[in-house]
Amino acid sequence: DRGLVRTDPGWREVLQEAGQYCAPSTRGSGFTGAVLGYVTPWNAHGYSVARLFAGRLSSVSPVWLQLRRRGPQSYDISGLQDTDPGWMKALKKTNKNIKIWPRLLFDGWSYEDYDSALGSEDEIELMAREAVEVAQAKGFDGFVLEMWSQLGGHRREDLVHLVSHLSVSLRRAGLGCVLAIPPPLTPGSLQPGLFGPAQFHQLASLLDGFSLMTYDFSPPGRPGPSAPVSWVRSCVEALDPQARWRHKILLGLNFYGMDFTQQGGAEPVLGGRYLELLKQFKPRIVWDEQAAEHSFEYKRGSGVRHTVYYPTLKSVQERLSLAAELGTGVSVWELGQGLDYFYDLL
Repeated sequence: DRGLVRTDPGWREVLQEAGQYCAPSTRGSGFTGAVLGYVTPWNAHGYSVARLFAGRLSSVSPVWLQLRRRGPQSYDISGLQDTDPGWMKALKKTNKNIKIWPRLLFDGWSYEDYDSALGSEDEIELMAREAVEVAQAKGFDGFVLEMWSQLGGHRREDLVHLVSHLSVSLRRAGLGCVLAIPPPLTPGSLQPGLFGPAQFHQLASLLDGFSLMTYDFSPPGRPGPSAPVSWVRSCVEALDPQARWRHKILLGLNFYGMDFTQQGGAEPVLGGRYLELLKQFKPRIVWDEQAAEHSFEYKRGSGVRHTVYYPTLKSVQERLSLAAELGTGVSVWELGQGLDYFYDLL
């Protein structure tokens, strides 16, 4: 304990300490729930982080693959050129129990594609067969499925049937299946979202987990926190008020931030950029007690004011504590975007 998990970190301290971390070969002493980490091909640092901290991860989800519908009863999985067998082997060498669940994005689907596929058992069976064959051929342990938000909340029962069928087929082959889900409470309005408790309880016994996207709370034009803890708590409690399946919820942790301008613009901030801003502007980092997040402000030469929200040790620890209290795991989007000392908390 270096005394760094505080509400009042200074910019100089962050610059000095962010790259320092403890021996990464084992789980830290704090969080004991499941940890899923996403890795993207466009952020090479994520591959290094996953390899270094594999002992602290339960599973990784490389963002490699797309399921495409080529026509009637014709499916294939693209993106296989991005797979990295050597990296997968290195992860397993460090942690023999780690699961490699690539994300499988339903990509380029029209409403007509969904309409045809959801209405046909033969089409769903072909999808399932393609997924199982690719996983077995490539040495994957399963998939994280991402398609739920694409129909805007429509056809929920049909999507439940599709996910159920895919999961049963994968699990019958000894493979895992996690579903990426939007928050059940819409940011801002807190109205019911695209995925709710009814769908959760229909699928909970069939899936290995739910990757819950509890971030992106504040959109461009409304500068604010990425994931206020009260909203995160409410999302988990809304999905599973009786706490029957909480262990299958992987509460989303953003390891990126947002840089908002007073004109309504916003852009993502990754770890390297965050450190550059601290070095250049030497800002005062302010703690928002209600949201449990840090932010700072700076001005460009043009006089435009920027507000930056980015995770800190304190904000990450608050969310890990919340996950432990609620009985959930966590899912990190994404491993290459955070500061290296964040992983000491896992």
